[in-house]
Amino acid sequence: MLTAIPLLILGFAFLVKGADWLVDGASALAKRIGVSDLAIGLTIVAFGTSMPEFMVNMVASVQGNSDIAIGNIVGSNIFNVLLILGISALIAPILVQRSTILKEIPFSLLAALMLLVMANDTFLDGMTASFLSRSDGLALIGFFLIFLIYTMNLPRNGEAPSAGTKERKGLFVSSLLILLGLAALIIGGKFTVDSAVTIARTLGLSEALIGLTIVAAGTSLPELATSTVAAYKKNADIAVGNIVGSNIFNIFWILGVSALIRPIPFPPAANFDLWVLVGTTVLLFLLIHNGQPIRRAFLWWRQRDRYIIRGWEGTIMLVCYAAYVAYIGWRG
Repeated sequence: MLTAIPLLILGFAFLVKGADWLVDGASALAKRIGVSDLAIGLTIVAFGTSMPEFMVNMVASVQGNSDIAIGNIVGSNIFNVLLILGISALIAPILVQRSTILKEIPFSLLAALMLLVMANDTFLDGMTASFLSRSDGLALIGFFLIFLIYTMNLPRNGEAPSAGTKERKGLFVSSLLILLGLAALIIGGKFTVDSAVTIARTLGLSEALIGLTIVAAGTSLPELATSTVAAYKKNADIAVGNIVGSNIFNIFWILGVSALIRPIPFPPAANFDLWVLVGTTVLLFLLIHNGQPIRRAFLWWRQRDRYIIRGWEGTIMLVCYAAYVAYIGWRG
């Protein structure tokens, strides 16, 4: 424990800094070719901030720590919506594009529902155990490619390219930041998984609990930093796109690749967390409104092109997350 805790903190530090370098380098390259803020948030930033989850899952899959691999992704997605968007909405009201409500959030819900179906072989197919198989992984990756094709068309759907406020980085600097970021992420992923397993075994806790809480929160620190800063700077497209895009990346890409490396067993207890993830995505959809009085808010889809998440919706999200963490802590 004396070495595991500092190693865990060091691993998180590598993950956060590595993701920061990767996002800076990748965003600079994207800006050079005139990609919109929403497209950058859904792809480049979401990919960069999801790299900690990716590296942790790669290490966990290779080492056979399936509970950490599952808990990391499911816990991170719940953390992203309820805690990060909740905090961001308290900092400043978040404007949401109509396309995000009608396309990106439903795509995120589709990812959660697909995972729920694929993780229930015992119930749906009558098998003795439930696994996320390699064929399931290929199907998830296929949907991920469809999502990428969709986001690549965003700049051509009437969105103006972002001019950016920072000085553009050269090609060499951007490439160097990407390489440094990837190296830091690999080191951080290894440190995080090894120390989390050690802590769980020493305290007699399940790896699933550690994955759903400590590891999920730690690997979501880049998303937390990115979305809260974006909310403070009134860049709502990055704040929301980062979260929705990260959740899609986490399931379709990270769990897809993880299943290709090694089929992932799903314990029956994980179904509760998967249902919470589905409910969290539906809650996000329901809490976004058009700023009208409650009695008229149900007509939001007919009225505006941009909608809003305010402080009181953010408070609801934070209360829901606190209740979820309290329950899984009691569950053990």
